Amino acid sequence: MNKIVKLALVLFAVSAIVAGVLGVVNELTYPVIDAQKQAKTAAAFASVLQADRFELIDFSNPDFPTVQTVHKAEGAGYVVTSTFSGAQGNITLAVGVDNDFKCTGISVIEHSETSGLGANAASTGEVGVNFRKQFVGQDESIALSNAGGSIDALTGATITSRAITEAVATSILAVESLS
Repeated sequence: MNKIVKLALVLFAVSAIVAGVLGVVNELTYPVIDAQKQAKTAAAFASVLQADRFELIDFSNPDFPTVQTVHKAEGAGYVVTSTFSGAQGNITLAVGVDNDFKCTGISVIEHSETSGLGANAASTGEVGVNFRKQFVGQDESIALSNAGGSIDALTGATITSRAITEAVATSILAVESLS
């Protein structure tokens, strides 16, 4: 019985020390990680809609559960960020929407898609850039080509392609709901 108590106390002490170290590391790295995340989001906004300033507007519509934020760009339109399910996990996407309710561009902010397949949607290579270019000028009726639309899915990543296409349509509809 004494050995069990002794082992339990040692295990507890080791766990407490490791938890404390992890807590300190988290506190030290959080500001840097947060700054990098904000810079990545700002770069995504700039790539989907040309504007000097983006103003967060209050948007809480239960009809659009995947929409996280809507930012207004004076005279240029809106940038919508949404998080939705892809093939391997959540995808966070920034969608530019002009005042005519057309997509001005998309940028994948964060994802956990399979490298070489769904991850191509976010890549800076030719495949990713060409995939994202297809969305420019599209409206809420956007669809994949196999569903009667004009968006060609990424090879081997139909689920990711469908999810992004639906997220763009949802983002445009969310902006339309503001007027």
